[in-house]
Amino acid sequence: MGPRDNLDLAVDEVRDFNRMYTRLIGVLDYPGQLNTPYTLSEARILYELARRERTHVSALREQLGVTAAHLSRTLSRFEERGLVTRERHHRDARFQEVLLTAEGRAAADDLDRRSHEAVTRLLAKFPRNELGRLREALATARHALTGPAEPEVRLRGLEPGDLGWIVQRHGAVYAREFGWNAEFEALVARIVGEFGAGHDPARERAWIAELDGRPVGSVMCVRDEQPDTARLRLLLVEPEARGRRLGEWLVGTCVDFAREAGYRDLVLWTNDVLTSARRIYERAGFELIAEKPHRGYGSPLVGQDWRLALRGPEHD
Repeated sequence: MGPRDNLDLAVDEVRDFNRMYTRLIGVLDYPGQLNTPYTLSEARILYELARRERTHVSALREQLGVTAAHLSRTLSRFEERGLVTRERHHRDARFQEVLLTAEGRAAADDLDRRSHEAVTRLLAKFPRNELGRLREALATARHALTGPAEPEVRLRGLEPGDLGWIVQRHGAVYAREFGWNAEFEALVARIVGEFGAGHDPARERAWIAELDGRPVGSVMCVRDEQPDTARLRLLLVEPEARGRRLGEWLVGTCVDFAREAGYRDLVLWTNDVLTSARRIYERAGFELIAEKPHRGYGSPLVGQDWRLALRGPEHD
């Protein structure tokens, strides 16, 4: 046998590393890894579902790189255990969506906690300076195998400090882009303050969009004065995060929550200069129902009322 080339050597080294790593983290013990009843594949699917409010089954299959049959069997097992529900998309019945139940989210959170603790124990024996070298080596391997990592985008609920961030970023972004004065920031502060002082979690919710762990967007769904009506408020996407359809994701999440909470209508008030936001509302199905000129935040504006019917009379 002649001398082996770099490709052959690299293949052997990657395979050897895989064997070493699987022994190290114990994945060969699945099912029962981390003292849970889930296989490696099931745990991965639960992890991906937990990162989203709801997920198109086709998008989940592409993300995981599994066959439709395999994913369908796994989701069926999850349904039998009460971990997920599946339903047709409310605007396009060709697509099926899957949602974690409260029990499913608890299971995913438990898996995530156990995995974090296991890796923490693994790395705790490393000197701190070695951890930096390890991270650099992992980044090098990831880049070599997959190219530069895509920024991670996710939606989550509120955490401490988020309400203040919403106020500060609305004030800064709208002052820079539209020249609005402190009146607008004061309005946002009142809205946020009312929400923070007391809201019904079953009927009112707020979300933060993150890009690589940094907050870059927000939206709120709150009870309106009108009966059976929710109000969408404080939609924001930071300029550097635009173009990733975060606005559509935030609005869609708000719409889905309002529908599931049992509201008949979802309404919002905006201004005509916010053209990008208006396009998002139109695509989500909102209809413009009223316009009125006003002077606000130091500028002449045209205020707009928009409405989305969440259920018709046949559902009453």
